[in-house]
Amino acid sequence: MLRAIQRTNLRTSSSLIRRFQSTLVVAEHSNDTLTPVTLSAITAASKLGDEVSCLVAGTNCAKVVEQLSRVQGVKKVLLAQHDAYKGSLPEELTPLILATQKQFNFTHICAGASAFGKNLLPRVAAKLDVAPISDITEITSPDTFVRTIYAGNALSTVKCNEKIKVFTVRGTSFEPAAKEGGSATSEQVSAPSPVGMSEWLEQNLTKTDRPELTSAKVVVSGGRGLKSGENFKLLYDLADKLNAAVGASRAAVDAGYVPNDMQVGQTGKIVAPELYIAVGISGAIQHLAGMKDSKTIVAINKDPEAPIFQVADYGLVADLFKAVPEMIEVLKK
Repeated sequence: MLRAIQRTNLRTSSSLIRRFQSTLVVAEHSNDTLTPVTLSAITAASKLGDEVSCLVAGTNCAKVVEQLSRVQGVKKVLLAQHDAYKGSLPEELTPLILATQKQFNFTHICAGASAFGKNLLPRVAAKLDVAPISDITEITSPDTFVRTIYAGNALSTVKCNEKIKVFTVRGTSFEPAAKEGGSATSEQVSAPSPVGMSEWLEQNLTKTDRPELTSAKVVVSGGRGLKSGENFKLLYDLADKLNAAVGASRAAVDAGYVPNDMQVGQTGKIVAPELYIAVGISGAIQHLAGMKDSKTIVAINKDPEAPIFQVADYGLVADLFKAVPEMIEVLKK
């Protein structure tokens, strides 16, 4: 009987701890649409408690607020609009997050582990005088998190005793929150005076009809084995037939074959598509860290000893310059 009472008390205590948690998710968006990693961050935040708020900072981003208000798990959407937030500069967003934290007393602050989140949250943590936790893959309790170390070859469980937990979320480790079914309220928050330390000028994005690399269900990646940037056209043709995104290994990026925003790996983008096709990629640890969570991995390499075959579900030992055109011809039928 005593044990039963103790267990009940433990469950009640755990429930109370969870109830008093409140999390701020800093939304990443393009003023029109949310990025998928934000939905994954919302899923992670929901594991900490029921009080999940999202901060939307930008210019003319009413569409994003509308989308977020329907996302399951979100209780409140906080909106701050100012020209200073154009381009999501961390120098300008940090004072806003600090002011929002001071107003609402969140116990946790998080964002996706994208270039946006990695650029912003360490600065926020420094200003709060707390240690950030990067790229978490699991939440064990409100103060205990799991993240990968040694290029994804080991898992580290980290207990955080900071008064405010600041962390980034690996998008591939958490299912995106449902886009419909929520009914969050929205509230304007006042924007602090612009810092003026930096200024957003412009960005030039490559326009493509292919899916975005980190959210695509199929990814075709090329490595040094393609020998030149011109030969990546083979992968573009294959990707078009599969409605796939195109990625690259660090070796291909360093060789100048493709721009660095296509890099998949520990220092590039982390992907976990339904199907990952690695073409001419040897399988260095740095690359495997960014794609080994893919549901099905197919490797094409002429070297039968290539490390990529150790993680591949299907391997083809062949010359890619013969195998890829043959695949394209089959897909045309």
